[in-house]
Amino acid sequence: MSHKIKSALFCTAVAVGAVGMTPALAAWEPNKPVEFVIPAGPGGGADQMARMIQGIISKNNLMKQSLIPVNKSAGAGAEGFLSVKEAKGDPNKIIISLSNLFTTPLATGVPFSYKDMTPVAMLALDQFVLWTNADKPYKTAKEYIDAAKAAGPGKFKMGGTGSKQEDQIITVALEKATGAKFVYIPFKGGGDVAVQLVGNHIDSSVNNPIEAVAQWRAGKLRAMCVFDDTRMPYKEKITPTQSWNDVPTCKEVGVPTDYLMLRGIFMAPGVTQDQVNYYVDLFKKVIATPEWKKFMADGAFNQTFMTGKEFDKWLDQNAALHKQLMTEAGFLAK
Repeated sequence: MSHKIKSALFCTAVAVGAVGMTPALAAWEPNKPVEFVIPAGPGGGADQMARMIQGIISKNNLMKQSLIPVNKSAGAGAEGFLSVKEAKGDPNKIIISLSNLFTTPLATGVPFSYKDMTPVAMLALDQFVLWTNADKPYKTAKEYIDAAKAAGPGKFKMGGTGSKQEDQIITVALEKATGAKFVYIPFKGGGDVAVQLVGNHIDSSVNNPIEAVAQWRAGKLRAMCVFDDTRMPYKEKITPTQSWNDVPTCKEVGVPTDYLMLRGIFMAPGVTQDQVNYYVDLFKKVIATPEWKKFMADGAFNQTFMTGKEFDKWLDQNAALHKQLMTEAGFLAK
């Protein structure tokens, strides 16, 4: 075979190879800074997680473009969800969701459904803990609930984030399960709630672990029980005497109530599968980092990661569950 023919064959092979490689080279990625919508106020669980994610992505150079967290908390998060719904086809906007994904439309009547966005991934499930002020005499959840029952309706104040959202749903479920009656007082975020409880302006809260861990570590708050079927698995001591694993389930201590909250990522409607895949891959890299693993342990998260049809099925089941809980609590928009 002549040198010229060999060269021609080689060039053809390279050209074919290059064509074959083009899709991999041209895989979609953001072409401008990505807006990271937080449908909740500063300092709460969603805000802390979003800003942790931004830090991990930046530190580890996981994206070429920057990720910019933006709080859009008005209307119990409706502002944030509607901004994503209205960004049809825009892949440069993502949102971190919590269970107000389900509760906000039901409570407010705002024209929004979780089906108006494109699911990307469940990052984790967040726990809820019944907290009291450490200066109060109650040593167990049952002692606290019994004191609330003995005091009668209107005496004990339960603080929570927002109205007709997760914290108030849990409060109503707690009342139904135990017969205690609380005055529910809404605040803008979990950070505010923890401060109010430390200051004795409320008697208890059902904050996520990450929202009250600093005050627990400082000996200001007491973790009474976790609203889950099993104890949190984290055994490293947070206080001088307790790890998250030392906190009993509420069922263990005679308070039969449980509830877990979504921490997930969604995109606007009308984006392509390639664009979804980019963010699925990105978040797989995020959850593999040591910083994420530490964040999960510090915040005592239930580490469940889901994408695709499994995540879709979970969303459908939890939408139905929240409709049931909201209906039972009388929280549906009139």
